[in-house]
Amino acid sequence: MGIDTTTRESVDACRRQLPPSLEEQKVAFGFDGVVDRVRTAVAKRVGPEEYDRMETLEEFGTRIVDAAALDTSCSIEWFCERKRAGGHTSHLGRAMERLGHRPTLVGTYGSPPRETFTRGYDRARLVSLGEAPVTDAVEFDDGKVLLSETRRLANLDWEEIRSTVGVNSLAASFDRTELLGLGYWATIPQMPTVWDGLREELWPRLRDPPEHVLVDPADVRRLSSETLIEGVSSLDALDDVVPITVSVNRAEALRLADLVASGVDEEGPLVDVAVALRDALGVSTVVVHALREAAMASGTGHWRITVPHEPNPTITTSAGDHFNAGLIVGKLTGLDGGAQLAAGSAVAGWFVRNGTPPTYDELRTFLDGYEALYDDAATLDTSNRA
Repeated sequence: MGIDTTTRESVDACRRQLPPSLEEQKVAFGFDGVVDRVRTAVAKRVGPEEYDRMETLEEFGTRIVDAAALDTSCSIEWFCERKRAGGHTSHLGRAMERLGHRPTLVGTYGSPPRETFTRGYDRARLVSLGEAPVTDAVEFDDGKVLLSETRRLANLDWEEIRSTVGVNSLAASFDRTELLGLGYWATIPQMPTVWDGLREELWPRLRDPPEHVLVDPADVRRLSSETLIEGVSSLDALDDVVPITVSVNRAEALRLADLVASGVDEEGPLVDVAVALRDALGVSTVVVHALREAAMASGTGHWRITVPHEPNPTITTSAGDHFNAGLIVGKLTGLDGGAQLAAGSAVAGWFVRNGTPPTYDELRTFLDGYEALYDDAATLDTSNRA
């Protein structure tokens, strides 16, 4: 099956509503920063330079389960493909800069910022909160395993941010920006103190505050139920001073919905999950993105699109961040809900196929041939079933 009518309409709207070129705007992101070591796991070593790669998460998991069943150690060979700046601020900053905006990034980049971060940007301004943690991202065709040293971020709260940077300096960094992105709650468990601090101390100091805030909680399944339930009230309160968009994947959405919403069918339509979660969180907009679809619920309506699957991705780590980058472009250019989802899907789609964020011209060109991706995916699905 190719592209459906609703998705086609959203893609068409995205093409029509996107301007011919982007006017550079200031955006800001906080408060993490991670050195990502992107790794490949070896299934079988054939020679010094020859090996079979582990292609799926199931293969990786089976190796671990089999070792446990035999009551023996699990030994898996891996190697580092590359290092790059990771985390919410780094991924969004890199994508938004390449798309044509000027980001300010406040996070844990090292003292002074490590070359891993500084070499990745041409126009971004980096404000460091201290030493950077490290994540090993083991990539497979159908997903990834992230092994993170999170202690530095686990202890980060509003008091440390304000004492390290200063509220006045932070205000100068965020004033006159169009959008502020905040992530990740999963790795910064005390993020609700940051939301409270922004609302109580920072926002009153801003002459021209951001018009939008994007919150990416990330994999909140690692946080306790108590932490999540208590933190939701801070998110709701921040939405009283600035419209909040919460962007989550399906698993993250279901975890939150299980705690704060009622009557959510885990097997039901994704758009229903988005609607229920928005009502329960008390925020302006909720976006839920998955491998083959994305949905949005806001005060003006709800939308859903399908996503063309790429069976042989170049990279999958931070695909969700690049979806958010496209969502931000759609928000800043005033696209409607379905068109915003299409922009998010297109930026993520370009990224997983090419390994880098698109320029704005590349995004528009990619959208021009977008329908063909659905036909290609359908053909592949049919051949795989044959």
